[in-house]
Amino acid sequence: MSVGAERVLTQRELNRAVLARQLLLERRKLALPRALERVGGIQAQYAPSMYIGLWSRLRDFERDALTRALERRTVVQATLMRVTIHLVSAADYWPLTAGVRDARRARWLTARPEMSPATLRHAAARARRRLATGPLSRAELIESMDARTFNGIGMWLDLVRVPPGGTWEHRRADVYAAAEDWLGASSATAAEGLELLIRRYLQGFGPGAPADIANWAGLPPATVNDAVEGMELRRFRDEAGGLLIDLPRLPLPDADTPAPPRFLPTWDAILLVHCRRALILPEEHRPKVFHTRTPQSVPTFMVDGAVAGKWRYERGRVSLEPFGRVAKAERKQLDAEAERLAALHV
Repeated sequence: MSVGAERVLTQRELNRAVLARQLLLERRKLALPRALERVGGIQAQYAPSMYIGLWSRLRDFERDALTRALERRTVVQATLMRVTIHLVSAADYWPLTAGVRDARRARWLTARPEMSPATLRHAAARARRRLATGPLSRAELIESMDARTFNGIGMWLDLVRVPPGGTWEHRRADVYAAAEDWLGASSATAAEGLELLIRRYLQGFGPGAPADIANWAGLPPATVNDAVEGMELRRFRDEAGGLLIDLPRLPLPDADTPAPPRFLPTWDAILLVHCRRALILPEEHRPKVFHTRTPQSVPTFMVDGAVAGKWRYERGRVSLEPFGRVAKAERKQLDAEAERLAALHV
């Protein structure tokens, strides 16, 4: 890692950097695979979140375009970082999988010490033989094993979730294919995947601390610390003196860069702990967005780069519930954005 004079980045500068890299300062005209690579993928536990997250980031986004991309296999849904479902480009799938494979197996077994790796390998091999004839639903795959074993075979068998499952029209992502059948085989190595994970995090959420990268990827901090030492990176400090790293030549907008109102879906990654330094979700509002009854978060909207309330779609319109006063001019922009979001649902 390169060493030099370490500029201090203010919290507001970090906020604007993340928003810029997440395409939330200005919508961009990008192909879907390229957009997903830019923002580090999109969490996809709830299918509409993918569509809404891309709508908020891309100019002229059309709902059917994402469904077609899934059908054409240029983008794919799979269990990846932190053993959660993500939407990523087809090109990123294999290296990201190689980068997290060992860590997600270890995480799974640590949380379920009663599960035997040998049992899971055997069940995965049996599922692989069944998938050789084509995609199968969860119900079809689970016929020959119990639910607990089924939930673990994806740690030993690389699976992707395929259409019609996990689309706007069929929201439960319950149709599976073997990744090598759906996307072709790969020779990606764990080292290549680890470097790509670091790059994708910094491209989408940086500048950040190595611990943030580890948290986002679901990797041991020591693994990330060792990897960044061999990369050419910029170094910064936050206002508390903490080390931040970044890739060269990525945007660092001025702190006073305008941030237009934007709507975020359930599970948007910029609200999670690995991105806490940017204060996109003010701490006083965190319990209103994440709590035991809705651990997946509620849909939110941002004003001036920070979450300012929540929204819901019902009866053909998007209704807003601000957490505090919203200025008249900003409310006008929010209402216009809400009308466009309502149209996406039709």
